[in-house]
Amino acid sequence: MLNRTIQLYRSAYKGLSPETWWLSLIMLINRSGTMVIPFLTIYLTSPAMGYSIGEAGIVMGLFGLGAVIGAHISGKLTDRIGFFPIQVVTLAGGGVLFIVLGQMNSYPLICLFTFLLSFVNEAFRPANSTAIAFYSSVGNRTRSYALNRLAINLGWAAGNAVGGFIASYDYKLLFWFDGITNILAAIFMWIFLSPKNNGKTAHKSVVAAGGIAASKDKIYVWFTLLVTLFAICFFQLFTNLPAYYRNELHFSERFIGLIGAVNGLMIAVMEMVIIFKLEGRRSSTYYITRGVMLCALAYLIPALFNVGHGAAISMIVLMTIGEIFSMPFMNSFWISRSSAHNRGEYAAMYTIAWASAQTIGPVAGAMLAQYHGYNLLWWAVGGLLIICTIGFAHLNNHLKKH
Repeated sequence: MLNRTIQLYRSAYKGLSPETWWLSLIMLINRSGTMVIPFLTIYLTSPAMGYSIGEAGIVMGLFGLGAVIGAHISGKLTDRIGFFPIQVVTLAGGGVLFIVLGQMNSYPLICLFTFLLSFVNEAFRPANSTAIAFYSSVGNRTRSYALNRLAINLGWAAGNAVGGFIASYDYKLLFWFDGITNILAAIFMWIFLSPKNNGKTAHKSVVAAGGIAASKDKIYVWFTLLVTLFAICFFQLFTNLPAYYRNELHFSERFIGLIGAVNGLMIAVMEMVIIFKLEGRRSSTYYITRGVMLCALAYLIPALFNVGHGAAISMIVLMTIGEIFSMPFMNSFWISRSSAHNRGEYAAMYTIAWASAQTIGPVAGAMLAQYHGYNLLWWAVGGLLIICTIGFAHLNNHLKKH
């Protein structure tokens, strides 16, 4: 039994390119400092800062707005000058801006530098997604993205767990840790994946004749609209849900950090093996539909029940299983619609879907919680995810027929 389990894990990780592993290691370094965003809403609403949940929601919305604009520009630049320089500049620039944001105390400056930070930091994503596609093959592409997500979530687990302890001591230290890990990731990328050390990185995506633009691909537009609705709900996990735990249920920062760590560790242990067993057996939209439904059920837990520590853990477990079934296959779907000459454009549109949700979700959720209570928020989020489930099921049936 133990030997079979070991062999299963070996098979799940076998055949990925060295560059894919380097990208994932760099992402692990970067995401190990992911401490600011999960605790930003709590930080802004803490007695030391004194802002309302609505004001904190506006700040998170500006983060999303900057990400939308940054992703759009990044996608165009990636198709023109290549993914390597975009990744290095955005990692290093984001690191500096994290440190600068931590020194801001006035609300207007917090808003301004949050926008600038997200503009630079989130411009990294389309270039990184294009790099993963370039360094992978059709047969291992979903696993290559899953490995990158594993690195993100291992870093997320470490960042949340350590961040909870740091936040209980001094919130401002979070900005330094996040900034330094960004800069370290940029240095590692320059050393191990620069054109002079890795000839493959010299590739530049060249806009070629033919093909269809992402914005004219009707199936893809429908898909990104559904992803946006899903992400609006999913982002409550990192913004208004932690505030709900802290302000309504009075959970400690350490326990809130532990909840985030459970999410990351489950993905690290389970996702690659699950993807290895599922990939190619059914369509991506089949798995996405099931995953979104599980997320809907998770958000209905606080709407239906009194939440204690055990229910909070149960919620994150269900949410994580839904995430494992949906997000890797969302990546598979968008990459399957693109080609080498327009991959940056498709990656940008996918990133914009998430960034738009990051603009809308925290603000709408915070306002709904502030004026109508958290219970209505969880009912709204659960209901919207059920609508998403129906939409993805319809898309799956449409693709099967055509």
